[in-house]
Amino acid sequence: MKLEEIKEIAKQHSIKTGKLKKAELIRSIQVAEGNVVCFETGQAATCGQADCLWRTDCN
Repeated sequence: MKLEEIKEIAKQHSIKTGKLKKAELIRSIQVAEGNVVCFETGQAATCGQADCLWRTDCN
């Protein structure tokens, strides 16, 4: 997903995007949605979130 799309989702959750990097934005969105904060933490194989919006970008 492109950074601009991520920033738009962040704004929908009242997250100030400022100078946050992609991973930081996604983790902030995960917190706001009440999800496990696991983006790019090496847990992709074990997180159990197969339908995650960020799955294709996660490592």
